[in-house]
Amino acid sequence: MFGEGLWAFLLTSVAIEATPGPNMAYLIVLAAIEGRRAGYAAVAGVALGLLIVGVLAAMGVAALISASPLAFQVLRWAGVAYLLWLAYDAWRPEKAEPNAFAGKHARYFRRGLIVNLLNPKAAVFYVAMLPQFVSPGGPILAQTMTLSVIYVAVATLVHLSLVTLADLAHGTLTDPKRRQIVRRAMALALVAIAVWFAFKTA
Repeated sequence: MFGEGLWAFLLTSVAIEATPGPNMAYLIVLAAIEGRRAGYAAVAGVALGLLIVGVLAAMGVAALISASPLAFQVLRWAGVAYLLWLAYDAWRPEKAEPNAFAGKHARYFRRGLIVNLLNPKAAVFYVAMLPQFVSPGGPILAQTMTLSVIYVAVATLVHLSLVTLADLAHGTLTDPKRRQIVRRAMALALVAIAVWFAFKTA
């Protein structure tokens, strides 16, 4: 259905995901502080968010969002606000949650999901890039859905690799004071990401 274009799409997807951005920075710092399980939970949320946007793109909803300046700006600033809220949450003193193992990871899953749902660049990627790899003579919806799933798979593999590598630093962050320092460094990094995100999506 795609021919050689599939390999071109795979290479394009890897190149895009290997470029530093909000997802990469957040997942790396999260895994370094909270460990790979928290990072994997966030990766699952990111993957679901990308998949939902991909399905919407295949249905034409993302095209409408990217064509509407107002809708784009609303999503853009909602994403910036959410990143700043994450920064505030990371800056606050860490609270003990002895019985919240599952809930804690569920929280990171939700955060990964929301960050991607509020990222208008994801919708623009699907609308701007996917059509270039779709064959006009084939079933458009099926091709778009397939490419969306492939992109999510590539992104997830890249994110899982980053989390696994970042987890190597997790053992050095058992001291509460050191963890607090790193958490506040994460907060400042999230603020920087929010500012970068605001300008990058302008």
